[in-house]
Amino acid sequence: MNDAPAKIAIVGAGSVGATIAYACMIRGVAARIALYDVDRKKVDAQVLDLNHGQQFVMPATIEGGDDVAVCKDAAVVVITAGAKQKPGQTRMDLAAANTAICKDLLPKLLAVAPEAIYLLVTNPVDVITYVSLKISALPAAKVIGSGTVLDSSRFRHLIAKRLRIATQNVHAYIAGEHGDSEVPLWSSATVSGIALHEWAVPGHGKMTVRDRTEIFQNVKTAAQQVIEGKGATNYAIGLATAQILDAILRDQHRVLPLSSLVRNFKGIDDVCLSLPCIVGRAGVEPPLPIPLNANEEAGLKNSADIIAAAIRSVGF
Repeated sequence: MNDAPAKIAIVGAGSVGATIAYACMIRGVAARIALYDVDRKKVDAQVLDLNHGQQFVMPATIEGGDDVAVCKDAAVVVITAGAKQKPGQTRMDLAAANTAICKDLLPKLLAVAPEAIYLLVTNPVDVITYVSLKISALPAAKVIGSGTVLDSSRFRHLIAKRLRIATQNVHAYIAGEHGDSEVPLWSSATVSGIALHEWAVPGHGKMTVRDRTEIFQNVKTAAQQVIEGKGATNYAIGLATAQILDAILRDQHRVLPLSSLVRNFKGIDDVCLSLPCIVGRAGVEPPLPIPLNANEEAGLKNSADIIAAAIRSVGF
C-alpha cells in the first residue's frame, strides 16, 4: 500500500485540477486524493479515468463529487477553481471574478477542512492568496500560493538549455508577482555552485546580456505561448503543484519560491508575493534573506506595488 501521508483535496476538476491529481498519483504524494467540482458529470469522469490507471501507480484512494463534504479532513486543500486566462488576457484581468469565487468557496471548505493548509493555484495567484488569507483568518503559514515555482522552473530550463547542461544543476529563482512584473534573480543564480555571472566553461558557453534578455522574455511569455497553442497550461503546473504538496506532506523543508504573506522584507510589507521560502508540514516559513542587487530590489518593490494595487481593487 501507499505509505504516503494524509489526504489532499483538489477544488476544480478542470485540466489543471485533474493534472495535479494525476501528477500526485504518479509521485505517490498522498494516500487519498479527492476532487471537488460543481460539475458532477465532469468530476465523475475525471475520477473514473484516474482510477482506471491505478494498476500502474502506487495504490491510492481517488474519490470525487459535487458536494464539498468530499474535502472533509484534508491535510491540504488545493484551489484551482476560477476563470481561466484567455489569449490576450493578463493574470491580473482575472482578479475580480476569482476573488468572488473565493468568497463563496472558502467558508464552505473551512467548515469541512478547518485544519488544512490551503494551497492556491488560481490566478492571479498573489492576489488570491492574500484574499484567501484575509477571508479565512488562518495563520499566514497555512495559506500559500503556488507563486513562481513554475516560472522558476521555466527560468532554469532556459538557462540550462543555453549552457547545454542538466536543468537540475541550475539554481535560480524568479521572484515577485507570478505575472508581468516578476523579477529574475540573476545575481544569486548558480550552476553547480558557480555563480552564473562567472560561468565560462569550454563547450558550454557564457551567458551574455542578450541571452539574459531573451531568456527572461521567454519566461514571461511562456504561459501565453502555451495558451495560444492549446488553450490552457496544465502539465508543468500540475508537476509543480505536486512537488509543493510532496514538500508539505512529507515535511521536506524544501526551499521553493512560494507566494506568501511578506512582512518587512526590504521595505515590502503586507502583501503576498514570491520569494524563496522553506516549506514543510507546518506550512510556509518567512522568506529567506536572499541577497538582491539594486535592480532586483527595485523590481521587487515595483512588483509588490502592482500586487497591492490589485488587492485594493478587489476590496481588500
